[in-house]
Amino acid sequence: MPAVFLRERSFIRIAGVEAEAFLHNLITTDLVSLGADEARPGSLLTPQGKILFDFMIWLDGAGFLLETDTAQRESLLKRLTMYRLRAKVDFGMEEVQGVTVAWGDAVADGPKDSRFAKAGIVLTRMPGEHGNDAETLYDELRIANGVAVSGRDFALQDAFPHDVLMDLNGGLGFRKGCYVGQEVVSRMQHRGTARRRVVIVKGSAELPASGTDLTVGSKPIGTLGSTVGNMGLAIVRTDRAGEAIAEGTPIRAAGVEVSVSLPAWSGLSFPERSDEASA
Repeated sequence: MPAVFLRERSFIRIAGVEAEAFLHNLITTDLVSLGADEARPGSLLTPQGKILFDFMIWLDGAGFLLETDTAQRESLLKRLTMYRLRAKVDFGMEEVQGVTVAWGDAVADGPKDSRFAKAGIVLTRMPGEHGNDAETLYDELRIANGVAVSGRDFALQDAFPHDVLMDLNGGLGFRKGCYVGQEVVSRMQHRGTARRRVVIVKGSAELPASGTDLTVGSKPIGTLGSTVGNMGLAIVRTDRAGEAIAEGTPIRAAGVEVSVSLPAWSGLSFPERSDEASA
């Protein structure tokens, strides 16, 4: 079974006697309950509650290892340093480049990705190159299980954590104290106002390019992200998608008729009318 090397991933090591407290009060992830063999998604938000940086984080030795897109690493490190003030915490860029994700019979030593664990899949993440299977295999697995990534499925500073299911996949802690953007996230959770969600898209033919609008009639309801063949991910207004499904109105992507479904593991369902929309 596959072991796929993702080249454009980089690492920041965070250590020091106050590392856990520093991060716990800054990022979305609940680190107090983080398991020793678990990798959780997380994000650093804008004050308006949108995702400014996203990453995976896990325990490593006496500190934490934070895995992010290579293009984000330098800016993320600068932002973390800005928040450090007098906290007894140290940051360092790891020399190792890329991460290997493995699942099935290829599962290796390394923390287990909580996003896939929610779907009943054991997938490990190991820094460095330890596999050579096609990256398309990982994309197919992500798409089939509704696992979105920034840059391909959503733009940074444009999406709320709920949009990409972080409230359900281990990326948001609701029992922790304040962190940047927490008030917006908490209000969205308790009022049930999350109306945009990641969906799995299946086309009647090969899907068009990422960035193509999903439409009902002439009205856009979302935007296509990652695609492989006739399968893809999109972030859509669930109320508008639900209305279209209930009324039997076709949903299309540049002329290709599609069906949309919420990931089974999420427990979410489409409302049939806009006034029924909930998180």
